[in-house]
Parts: sequence; structure tokens; C-alpha cells
Amino acid sequence: MTLRNLFYCPLILCLLACNQTTSQDFSKPVINPQGKTVETRISPPEGYTRISADQNSFTTYLRSIPLRPDGSVVKLYNGSPKVSIDVYVAVADLPIGKRDLHQCADAVMRLRAEYLWQHKRYDEIHFNFTNGFRADYSKWRAGYRISVKGNEVSWYNANAASDSYESFWKYLEMVFSYAGTLSLNQELKPTNIDKIKPGDVFIQGGSPGHAVIVLDVAKHNQTGKHIFMLAQSYMPAQELQILKNRKERDLSPWYDANFEDELNTPEWTFKKSDLKSF
Repeated sequence: MTLRNLFYCPLILCLLACNQTTSQDFSKPVINPQGKTVETRISPPEGYTRISADQNSFTTYLRSIPLRPDGSVVKLYNGSPKVSIDVYVAVADLPIGKRDLHQCADAVMRLRAEYLWQHKRYDEIHFNFTNGFRADYSKWRAGYRISVKGNEVSWYNANAASDSYESFWKYLEMVFSYAGTLSLNQELKPTNIDKIKPGDVFIQGGSPGHAVIVLDVAKHNQTGKHIFMLAQSYMPAQELQILKNRKERDLSPWYDANFEDELNTPEWTFKKSDLKSF
């Protein structure tokens, strides 16, 4: 064997070994361009099954979120396209209004509130403003409105009782205006990554801070290993988007729940301790 062959043999063996150690323990998830919801657009990898969910659960609601056509670009509140494009794989077909209000924590609160509103669980819809004021939708629905004067916030009777979605959206925009990652982070309860479920939130309260919602969870049929999908809005206010996993592109848009301390999403880095539940 020549010296040249002696050089190439170890090199080939090294390349083969590297390929073996870096290959994912996943088959690539199936994305169906014709799918019109989260569940019908994005399948988990082979060997994984979505965790079971009751028909009326928040999980089922999140999986049924309608999606815009495959390849759609995220739009900002003013109609402009989101500049960063290597961030998401799909865009939710949900209106966000025409004000710069539907940002990260707002999108999370909106999804939770709309789920409860659709199921007429009105008394469970409430969020705290950053100053601690509790905004109950049930009181808004009864006709009261919120007065904000500096740091002083109070209810007043506007005789505007309504069950309409238009009135509900006005309530949400009031919440979006005065609540955010700081207040939502205090409302949510810490949870363990081993118990991750759809509707959980990775959140860091601050100015700006950030929050992303766990949109779906799947489990390996044999090992019980969990993977999850994430969605976010961002600044300025923009449409909800399903995030890519740029660190593990073969798994994208799913994320391995068995990550090390840091969770790298396209526009923010979280820690395991940032996971919280409603």
C-alpha cells in the first residue's frame, strides 16, 4: 500500500465515523403543502405520534389553527413583509389587527383567550397589566370599560355589554396595550420540561423579553422521547409563525425536548427554567 493510500484510508474512516455520530435519530418530518391546519400541514417524524388530546382541549385548538398557503410570507401589522425570512416554516391565517400590538406575549395571550372564548369559558379569561391591575373579560363583557390615567387603572360602567367578537377583540387590544412578558411571566406557573405539553410557554420577562408558545408535542412510540413545535409573534407586531429549528434542520420544525440547558430559537435563546404553563 502506498503512502498516499495510507493517508486516505484513515481519512475515509474518519469521515464515516463523523457521519455516524452527527446523524440524527430522526427521520425528516413530513410537511404537506396542501395542509390547511397545523396538524394537517406538519407531521411528526416516523416513529413519533402526537400526544393524545381531548376534542375540546387547548391542544386540539392549537392543532386546528388555520394556516396561510405554503410559502406565505409573514406580514407585519401595517401589511409590510417581515424582513427575516429564515425564521419560520408556516404562517397562521389569523387576523392581528392594524395596530402595533400583536407582539410576542400578546400572541400567546390571544391564543389562550380565543380558545376560552370559543368554548364560552368567559370567567377564565383574565390577564394582569404590568402594574398588577387584573383585567377580567367577564366584566368587560358585562359592559364595563377600563380607564388608564398614568399608573392609575380602574373600571367604569360604559353600558356596553356585548358577546360579539368585535367587542372581545377590543378587550384583547386593551390587554395587549398594558400587559406583556413581564406581567405574563408572573402569571404563568413554572413547569418541568419532562411534562411539556401544547400551550406551555417559554418566556423571559423583560423589556423587551420574549415568549414563544409550544404549539404541539409528539412522543416516540418506543422510547417515550418527546419533541415539540413552537410558534411566535415578534416586534413589530406580526402574524403568528411556526418556527424553524435551525440547529437541527433535519428535525425542523420540531425541537428535541432533551436539549441541553439552552433552547436556541431563530430569534431568541431560552433556558429550560423558562418553561411555564397556564
